[in-house]
Amino acid sequence: MVTNNNDKNSIFLKNIERGKQEGLITLTDDNARITYHCSRDYSTSFKNPEETVRASYFVELVLDYQYPKNQIDIEVTVPRRTPEDRADIVIYEDDDLKTPYLIVECKKDGVTDAEFKQAIEQAFGNANSLRAKFAIVVAGTTKTAFDIAGFKPSEREKNVIADIPVKYGRTPKYRFIKGEEDKELKTVSKDELITALGKSHDTVWQGGKLAPTTAFDEVSKLLFCKLRDEKLTKRGEPYKFQIGTHETADEVFKRVNSIYLKAKQEDSEVFKEDIRLDPKVVYSVVEHLQELAINKIDLDTKGIAFERFMEDFFKGKMGQFFTPREIIRFCVEMMNPKRGDLVLDPACGSGGFLLNTLDKVRDYAEKNYEGLEAWEYWHSFAQNNLYGIEINDQIARVCKMNMIIHDDGHTNIISTDSLRDFSEINNLHPKFGKDKFDIILTNPPFGATVKSTEKNYLDHYELGKGKKNQKTEILFIERCVNFVKPKTGRIAIVLPDGILSNSSLQYVRDYIMEKCQIEAIVSLPQFAFAHFGAGVKSSLVFLRRKGDNEKLGNYPIFMAIADHIGYDATGRKDPKNDLVEIKKEYEKFVKNPTGYKG
Repeated sequence: MVTNNNDKNSIFLKNIERGKQEGLITLTDDNARITYHCSRDYSTSFKNPEETVRASYFVELVLDYQYPKNQIDIEVTVPRRTPEDRADIVIYEDDDLKTPYLIVECKKDGVTDAEFKQAIEQAFGNANSLRAKFAIVVAGTTKTAFDIAGFKPSEREKNVIADIPVKYGRTPKYRFIKGEEDKELKTVSKDELITALGKSHDTVWQGGKLAPTTAFDEVSKLLFCKLRDEKLTKRGEPYKFQIGTHETADEVFKRVNSIYLKAKQEDSEVFKEDIRLDPKVVYSVVEHLQELAINKIDLDTKGIAFERFMEDFFKGKMGQFFTPREIIRFCVEMMNPKRGDLVLDPACGSGGFLLNTLDKVRDYAEKNYEGLEAWEYWHSFAQNNLYGIEINDQIARVCKMNMIIHDDGHTNIISTDSLRDFSEINNLHPKFGKDKFDIILTNPPFGATVKSTEKNYLDHYELGKGKKNQKTEILFIERCVNFVKPKTGRIAIVLPDGILSNSSLQYVRDYIMEKCQIEAIVSLPQFAFAHFGAGVKSSLVFLRRKGDNEKLGNYPIFMAIADHIGYDATGRKDPKNDLVEIKKEYEKFVKNPTGYKG
């Protein structure tokens, strides 16, 4: 709900603040009531989220669209409407409030498409009864304006206009023009972005006509077009990802699709299929997203919003593709990646480990370098140092989309089976090679079994030779060891506790000790992955691959148990997180392994 959104980036709260400063609205100390200072003083409750939208848009009408406040009225009774109806805001052409010009219908942010259509009918009914020239429906960041006077009462498409006129002037052809201050896209808060993405998904999903994952795919394509349009539109030109005056759904679709087809030509890896949506559905998504300056939203906000949006649709259905943020962050902190490191996740899912690694490098760059130098520092890392493999093609696309949202690195995400022969992976992307990577961060799939009859690669593995079948997580250990550089390559991997304790799996532990130095083992609670649909008791294992003839003898291993990890069994936040303390203890251990006393 908008009223709960205290984010300083909220466009609603920014407008309300402007309105208070300019004396257009007054709020009581407890924010329970609002007074509009228009043609009269009108007071009402401010507890309804719809009121936040109305207050915000009222301020825009006066300050941005330059309508005189003495020619605006609130809650206007509409004649000839049964049951009796009231228009949320009416702008008049005269001081006597006799000639209605514009009717505004306000709804809270996040209403369904059906509710939005209903609001359009309400706006038309009120505008026709009052004989107004224009009408606009404002549902949070989704806005649609209509030319009422010049069309038949039943028209709902050809009379859509890009925006209402400024101060009784002419209707603009386009509302958003790059570089023009009053026509620029708007930066929004995290909650507003999540709401806009959610509305877009619901529009595409069409109440279950498409599978949620297919709908997500299609939203991703449109989001990709939106981000690309924001970047590539030249200053002074109208953005393509918007609805122009009197444009039909077909015309809007054609323009958006042209962005997509051009991108597909240049980078066929991100999306292989065409946009598979009806033009009317694309038109509605453009309505939801056109106002947002998504590229200008800071990366952390954008990343959290996209992650939340993804989790809402994939958790439960595809829980295995998500590793909880707290665990990811801990692993990244433990590995402490640097700019020159080549980092791989061979089971990358939606990209959590890779993106948190990028965040770590970006954070370092922004603290130590200025402007363009900082940007180039982390951007070259994103493009050249982050690699991911994901077996599920659809989730690989989600990961690529996630990388694009975070400002790139998507070209090094491939969709294949990480356990295939190295030469086959290398054929797909030449930069994926044996003995190549500095760091692996991964949460491999648990529990699946590879049978020698199904896959011809079992005999290529020391841990698969002569076996009729083998668990994927065991083969993943060997694959990770072979992916990293001898002597310096390091691995952070989530492993089921059975590998560390079952007597029948001693040969796996022997393999690990033969090939690697075990740097640390951190035991996670039983519920660590439970709210993602996986209940296997696991630990985080940190390894360094040994050099070819390296002998270590006895050496100390850092071991810890985490009971609290920042969230509980239901996924709710837990203020206690043992992983923070464990990281501090590990730093002490690294400084003096033999003398460390935990």
